[in-house]
Amino acid sequence: MHLYLVTGSSRGLGAALAEQLTQPGNAVVGIARRLNPALKAEQWTLDLADPLPAAERLQTWLRANAGWESATLINNAALLSAPGPLAATNLATLSAALRVGLEAPALLSRVFLAETAGVPRRRILNISSGLGRRAMAGSSAYCAVKAGLDHLSRALALEAPDVGVVSLAPGVIDTDMQVQLRGADPAQFPEQARFQGLKDGGQLQTAEATASTIIQFLASPHFGKTTVADIRDA
Repeated sequence: MHLYLVTGSSRGLGAALAEQLTQPGNAVVGIARRLNPALKAEQWTLDLADPLPAAERLQTWLRANAGWESATLINNAALLSAPGPLAATNLATLSAALRVGLEAPALLSRVFLAETAGVPRRRILNISSGLGRRAMAGSSAYCAVKAGLDHLSRALALEAPDVGVVSLAPGVIDTDMQVQLRGADPAQFPEQARFQGLKDGGQLQTAEATASTIIQFLASPHFGKTTVADIRDA
């Protein structure tokens, strides 16, 4: 059996990944705040804004479930605070965004690496963003989180060269996050018009199509050769 752990599995790209990975021979565990009734995967309702309990549950579960042919952790969950200057961001929302986007992946990766040491093939896929590589006003926390994921991945690739580690920018996907960006106040978020233009120009990919491309990339022998990657170049 091949194990896949997917965070942010209740909607968007995470739900599409969990759904498409749920195939014979695969065991899929989705981790999200809410259940997705349409998913046939095992689902854990956990809030990654409080990531330690999620990491501890994963640790206990992995110790009780062994013998995998391969194991893959997909750190997909993210939380976008309201677009606008950092100085105007609600403190609790800012803290949650940083915890979900960076602390949770670090803790889950730590547990995954320690508890799957005997698995023949292991992979960590961190869903990053072009905004981790290009700063954008009005989204400083999201930019910082994604840049942190990129650099976390670089360090993990050095520490665990036998594990395929990739921080992947998945392109621009038509998700609730895009709706939030398009609906932002242009006075607070100068890039609002650009995101509206992406939608109007038909340049957004569906979550389902993006998930399919990512799964093909996961299966590629080239996975892990480039640690910080973009799906459009894969």
